[in-house]
Amino acid sequence: MSDYALFIDYKYCTNCHVCEVTCRTEHNIPLDEWGIKVAEMGPVKLNGKWMWNYVPVPSDLCDFCADRRERGEDPTCVHHCLAQCIEVIPVDQITERMKLAGKTATVFIP
Repeated sequence: MSDYALFIDYKYCTNCHVCEVTCRTEHNIPLDEWGIKVAEMGPVKLNGKWMWNYVPVPSDLCDFCADRRERGEDPTCVHHCLAQCIEVIPVDQITERMKLAGKTATVFIP
């Protein structure tokens, strides 16, 4: 198990797809596969309020940019995220960060 995780607070995701493109470029992933994919949820009306979310979701092809991590660099999706909604955090901080983020966060542990 990794000592670090990808913490994704999708409340700030703007659906720019930079994480997808940079991951594909970094790892030479074919166009019909994804290392990370932005899932679109919505629009849906809940309790009289319209909701529309974009959620970056790492796939099985995500290796947490092992070569970049070995060099002390962030994964390419983290490095290039324009909204800064993806970050690397220590696993022991997941619970605290989830409490702060509320309902708009997810975690990926490689």
